[in-house]
Amino acid sequence: MPISKEQFEEMRDAQGRETPGTNAAQILDFLRTHPDKAFTQSEIATKTEVKCGSVGPTLVRLRERGRVDHRGTYWRISDHDRSLDASTGQAAAVLAERETDEETPVMADWQDHAVDPRSNRDES
Repeated sequence: MPISKEQFEEMRDAQGRETPGTNAAQILDFLRTHPDKAFTQSEIATKTEVKCGSVGPTLVRLRERGRVDHRGTYWRISDHDRSLDASTGQAAAVLAERETDEETPVMADWQDHAVDPRSNRDES
């Protein structure tokens, strides 16, 4: 059964990461392991199993979502993506700390108070 473009774009795992096994997930996983470096599209294709023709369009979509940065011919994991990883880890740690034998906090209960860091991002 086909899904809409919006449904496709929203595919994420429980931690908000790209669906495992997709081109986006492979590229992000690679770039996350090298946060202090930037790579060309051909270098990314060589280091991942993503076809050369798919690397460029995938990187453009990731840049539009604020997941990667682009300068000249080089691409790197964005500081925004790294901060999302850190905030996810922080939320998981707080949740684990508050968990007791009598009560398990429900993440959905926090949604009314949650702030999406992307909503304050400067769109330049």
